Amino acid sequence: MKSVTIYTDGACSGNPGPGGWAAILRYGAHEKAISGGERETTNNRMELLGAISALQLLKEPCTVDLYTDSQYLANAINQGWLKGWKARGWRRKDGPLKNPDLWQTLDGLLSTHDVTFHWVKGHAENEYNTRCDAMAVAEREKFA
Repeated sequence: MKSVTIYTDGACSGNPGPGGWAAILRYGAHEKAISGGERETTNNRMELLGAISALQLLKEPCTVDLYTDSQYLANAINQGWLKGWKARGWRRKDGPLKNPDLWQTLDGLLSTHDVTFHWVKGHAENEYNTRCDAMAVAEREKFA
């Protein structure tokens, strides 16, 4: 399988409010940057859409290292929350799951690709996280 590195970020002004997401995909010497946004959304939805949108661009199953500054996203995968939510019919132990549509989409993509999630500290001089943040903020500002 091809090895791809993905960096993602989401931004939201207010929660909910206008938001943006961004991702940078790297494969060998190739790099692709993508971004988008919504007029009324939440930060967590934007974080999820960054990862989902990037993974949806992959044309074949890949090994992916995905870097995010979202603990919500990284912990859901790395601490097994997603598996628990799925086993409970897309519910949390103590009630409804927020963003089940996006978690279900991400779960499907994770069954296609071998993805390792890495948490990186936001706004800490990681070149690609900084670029993703700037792109996500620019998308958010289109709705402000």
